[in-house]
Amino acid sequence: MSFVNSLETMEGRVEGRDNVNAHPISGFIHKKVPTLLVVARLRYYELLAKSPGEVCSFKRYANLKEQSHVDDLEAGKEMVNLDKFFEDVENVKEEMKFVEKVYKKLQEANEECKVATNAKAVKDLRARMDADVEQVLRRAKVIKGKLEALERSSVAHRNLPGCGPGSSADRTRTSVVSGLGKKLKDMIDAFQSLRATMSSEYKETVERRYFTVTGEKADEETIEKLISSGESESFLQKAIQAQGRGQIMDTVKEIQERHDAIKEIERNLLELHQIFLDMAALVEAQGQQLNDIASNVKRASSFVSQGANELVVAKEHQKSSRKWTCIAIILAIVLVLVILLPILSTTVLRP
Repeated sequence: MSFVNSLETMEGRVEGRDNVNAHPISGFIHKKVPTLLVVARLRYYELLAKSPGEVCSFKRYANLKEQSHVDDLEAGKEMVNLDKFFEDVENVKEEMKFVEKVYKKLQEANEECKVATNAKAVKDLRARMDADVEQVLRRAKVIKGKLEALERSSVAHRNLPGCGPGSSADRTRTSVVSGLGKKLKDMIDAFQSLRATMSSEYKETVERRYFTVTGEKADEETIEKLISSGESESFLQKAIQAQGRGQIMDTVKEIQERHDAIKEIERNLLELHQIFLDMAALVEAQGQQLNDIASNVKRASSFVSQGANELVVAKEHQKSSRKWTCIAIILAIVLVLVILLPILSTTVLRP
């Protein structure tokens, strides 16, 4: 059973518990446990949003959010229900997991394509890879739509009482979406790397096939023309004349299939890359909001600290002022006594 299911089971048991007012302690538990479960769910989803290299990036928000939850509990405030938000986040994460699986399948297919030696094998692999890339494109568009829905939901959520910018719930939503953005960036980098690898390996394969057929090492210009046009037959005329058309045509077809495959996959991967960039820009905008909030909190903290220092200085001035006031009063009393004593003495001694 997953951690989420365990929490849901606990929540169900708490909600279905009878006679909670039979004892003061049981009433207290029934009142507090649901709130504590919400806090546990918040922490769980924050951890899910992290990848191994992202723990440090979330650390600066963790203390702030934990303290905010503690403040809310101590003040007796009711926690905002974020279950729908976390459900939407889970859906996005599931879509991302599917994309990661397809990415691994593309890697495996590319490895198979490297060792394929005939046009039919390359054609079959091409069809498989095209289908996989099409799946990724569809899922990427779904992810983009869900991220846009999360953004709209966050904007609407900020209009609710107690949920405005800088609130505990708003910081939680923004930081979790920021975690999704980091995963998204990793996916962008992975597919970009795959596209570059496939292009480089295609070039190496064409070079090897050219050398196998002609016995000559092709210069860079010839390879670039072969890659850009895919018309390998015109570049292999000498070999065709020497070895016969039938023996060379399999290689020609294989090179043509590889050319068509790499061009189609590159086109789809470029489209996918643009979708990823759009999603990254959307998530980055939300992350900037969190940075602005953190900056405002830091600035406010600085003002509070400065105000506290000024209060200390004011108190010191007040103490000093009181001290000199007391000294002035004492001096005035002494002066009065000095003036009055001779007069009083003369009056007393007069017959």
